[in-house]
Amino acid sequence: MSPATFKPVDEQLAYLKKGAAEIIPEPELRASLEKSLKSGTPLRVYLGVDPTAPDLHLGHTVVLRKLKHFQDMGHTAVFLIGDFSAMIGDPTGVSETRPPLTREQVDANAKTYLAQVFKILDPAKTEVRYNSEWLSKLSAEAIVRLCSHYRLARMLEREDFRSRLDEGHPISVHELLYPLLTAYDAVSLKSDVELGATEQKFNLLVHREIQREYGLPGQAILTMPILVGLDGQRKMSKSLNNYIGITEPPADMFGKLMSISDELMWSYMELLTDRSTSTIESLRINVKAGTTHPKQVKVSLASEIVREFYDEATALEAAREFQRRFSERQLPTDLEEIVIAPFGQGLSIKWRDGREQFATGLSTTAEKWSRLLVTLGYSGSTSEAERLIKIDKGFDLDGNTVTNPTVKLDLTRPASYVVKVGKKKPPFKLIVQLTQG
Repeated sequence: MSPATFKPVDEQLAYLKKGAAEIIPEPELRASLEKSLKSGTPLRVYLGVDPTAPDLHLGHTVVLRKLKHFQDMGHTAVFLIGDFSAMIGDPTGVSETRPPLTREQVDANAKTYLAQVFKILDPAKTEVRYNSEWLSKLSAEAIVRLCSHYRLARMLEREDFRSRLDEGHPISVHELLYPLLTAYDAVSLKSDVELGATEQKFNLLVHREIQREYGLPGQAILTMPILVGLDGQRKMSKSLNNYIGITEPPADMFGKLMSISDELMWSYMELLTDRSTSTIESLRINVKAGTTHPKQVKVSLASEIVREFYDEATALEAAREFQRRFSERQLPTDLEEIVIAPFGQGLSIKWRDGREQFATGLSTTAEKWSRLLVTLGYSGSTSEAERLIKIDKGFDLDGNTVTNPTVKLDLTRPASYVVKVGKKKPPFKLIVQLTQG
């Protein structure tokens, strides 16, 4: 086989670092990439996942996407199914001994994983392994030798274990074996890089150290942040019912994504899409300046994520279905319509009942909603409107609450918005035209 060709190291690193929480150590990863570039030999990069549940959610895909990024750069992506280690149970983040799964449960869950994983990874370029290949064959002597390479004091430095000891909760011996046995995965795979979530950092560091004990160079580690769930506070989890499953119906997936807060959508965009950091920052600036409405950004984000797991036509239909559901549920049939258009040095405003008004002193390109609400008679003063928006959270655009009092309406392109001001006033439809009609 002829040597593979790779992009320049700086370009690879910039792509691989997007969204990453930590690289341990980054100089070693750079050195590995440089060696790979010179030799034409791809790095072996692996992600280990225990099949503890039958379905994956978007939180799982954060690290999977990073494995795909290495795959995009021409490196070997190894997806390791921890069918043996799942029967022990990862003690990370648990306050008591986790009940071990049976072989039947593990096998049933593992069967569903690959179909879901290959929605992200390229199956033709992915090396799939099961850690029962080597762990189930370890002799008692080999396990004792493995345990001799790590100190109990170091293991008990782990925050999960230390807090359980302090609180008087029991720790079973098999839980201490978990990071050592999964470290043997890294030894068996001869990996150059291992990926994981930030909460798995302790395990990953043990893996790196044990590799060295077995005469290997010691892999680099790249960790990814935990994806916050729909509640905006805790990590995405099925047990917390704040998750979005990657096999959910597209309309449900779209609707859940539209329910996240405006602030949370930036994290989702960073961790769940391939948009560049500069593109995301530019969008954030536009939203903050009021030239782009956050709902537009969120619709684009939801469409992109649904498209990745389904296709373009399905994503478009999910967006239409969301709009239909929203319209049917919340909008009255006799919705008031107000048409606004730049005209001369001001704005022409027309109501459906025939009333007309020419407002001066307002921008004809982008004007604050707080000032427009005063002009339209929905607030007594700009300060009152700003308080309604920021403090009372009583201003909705297309079903999304806007809390930034400086947000502006773009008057340079045709558009329509369903506007709700306060709790007692009925919503109305504001239509932006470019010419006075």
